[in-house]
Amino acid sequence: MKNKILLSIMVLLLVGLDSMISITNGKRAQIQQVRKEVSQVNKQQRYMNTQIDYLQTTYNANDDQAKNDLLRFAKTYYTFSSQSDYDQRFSQISDILSLSNNQKNQLFDSGLDATGGSRIDNLGLTSQYETATGYTSDLNHQIIESLATVIVQTSGTGQKSINQTILLHGWFNTKTQKLTSIKINQIQ
Repeated sequence: MKNKILLSIMVLLLVGLDSMISITNGKRAQIQQVRKEVSQVNKQQRYMNTQIDYLQTTYNANDDQAKNDLLRFAKTYYTFSSQSDYDQRFSQISDILSLSNNQKNQLFDSGLDATGGSRIDNLGLTSQYETATGYTSDLNHQIIESLATVIVQTSGTGQKSINQTILLHGWFNTKTQKLTSIKINQIQ
């Protein structure tokens, strides 16, 4: 009888041990599955962080480029002391511009008066870029809006030099990396 009881206890212990091993293996499989899923989430998170970093870097680079191009436009556009300087302004900055012909003609007129003479040379007109501060706004459909407050010193023959404040509003295309439109507003 003792042997039967001992045998029954041993059988119960073996069944219990088998159940424990079975449960442990099931838990191990669940733990492995959770580890796999955590690994996938970590990979996706690293990928997303890389994409976010790339977008921020790209946006910041385009943002800086938009601002710098508008300031370069201002410096070149508002610096001339002769008809020759006035005529060369567009060629000095054409690499950063992609303007419509209409806007190009409006911004870069010939500087000649109705008789064909040079208004710039005849009136002794000069313009000197002094300083500017640039700003940019949000990206919208691959276009960054950029603003610049520009101070220029202008004068003419027999006239005292005066400072003028001008607000430039430019639109920068991130695909072409060029200013596609520029609007000029005189503040004073």
